[in-house]
Amino acid sequence: MTDTTDTAGALPDPGAGPPAFPQEKAPGCPFDPPPGYRRLQAEDPFAAVTLPSGQRARVVTRHRDVRAVLDDPRFSADSSHPDFPRMFPRPVPQVLKGTFPRLDGAEHLRYRRMLARDFTGRRAEELRSRIERIVDARLNAMEERGGPIDLMEALAYPVPSTVVCELLGVPPEDSPLFESRTRVLINGRSGPEEMARAKDDIIRHLEGVVETKEKQPGDDLISRLLAEQVAPGLLDRAEVAVIAWLLLAAGHHTTATMIGTGTMLLLENPEQLALLRADPALLPGAVEELLRHQTAMQIGMNRIATADVTLGERTVRAGEGVVCQLATANRDPDVFPDPDRFDVTRTARGQLAFGHGPHQCPGQSLARVELQVTLERLFTRLPGLRLAVPAADVPFWHHLFGIHGVKELPVTW
Repeated sequence: MTDTTDTAGALPDPGAGPPAFPQEKAPGCPFDPPPGYRRLQAEDPFAAVTLPSGQRARVVTRHRDVRAVLDDPRFSADSSHPDFPRMFPRPVPQVLKGTFPRLDGAEHLRYRRMLARDFTGRRAEELRSRIERIVDARLNAMEERGGPIDLMEALAYPVPSTVVCELLGVPPEDSPLFESRTRVLINGRSGPEEMARAKDDIIRHLEGVVETKEKQPGDDLISRLLAEQVAPGLLDRAEVAVIAWLLLAAGHHTTATMIGTGTMLLLENPEQLALLRADPALLPGAVEELLRHQTAMQIGMNRIATADVTLGERTVRAGEGVVCQLATANRDPDVFPDPDRFDVTRTARGQLAFGHGPHQCPGQSLARVELQVTLERLFTRLPGLRLAVPAADVPFWHHLFGIHGVKELPVTW
């Protein structure tokens, strides 16, 4: 990739009517991205679109191009830029101090390094036995209550929420508060005032946790940030609360959605579930395939070009917004043959469910272990698990934040 000021290879001016984005899913195909994205991938991989905010942007749909954008520092994640591609028609939001996913370069890396040791693959493996106990406790409660039951409420949300609360040092009894407020933020129906109140509730509560940890530190992430970053003046207390909020929000909703969606996908593909039951060693690879096939964060890796950038034969101009379509990149036939087929024996190495480049999800190792443990324990403990409603009646998330997956999952056994 090289900078260019030449017009050769640039996309034509979109004119007055670029198509709307995002597109609607096809009726009866909840597991697949909207079919129009495949056409864009084949015919116009940097298509001009109109976002719900009214802004124009380029939607990137090929695996190699998504990787290139997310790895290139000339595509900025700074959402305070006035032309940053936004889903909602609202004023440019003020980025809270400590919101490191929306920073670039050295400042972004500074925050990432503060968190690195708590989110390594080794640390995730150290937590495996604790995650197993959390999952087993939830399954015990499910068995005691009996079905039918909403798996999202009974298992999928509480497991990652409990894990991330323990990691941060947030009291476990606070988990329901964070879950309820986070859903206000992501349900797609809340108004701006309601969303602002929900965010303020979370941050105020976390500020109280930070204050408590200053007086009574423990073996947790918030206590370490206070000792290693706040005490020497490298962070302030408000930033610690914002970082904790970001980790809580990212650490429970997407993983919970993947637990629910993965469960339904396996129930709807009994031959794949049978392969897993016959050979548990397939589970780590099956989780990668699940992440590829059912990418939870379908919209959200948005960027703005800070210079003219040539990608292959296409040029993205400085000031243009770019939307990286992860779900379509994960269905790219040039990388994953027969990409719409869910296959637990596939080698899904290179899937982009966690993004790519310097902003790749820091919690990906923990999420993998949570998914492996939860799915393994669930199908071992409840071998007769099945949907309690027709598959067509299971509601899926579909809103402007771009989270994909089941919203409620009624099951019995």
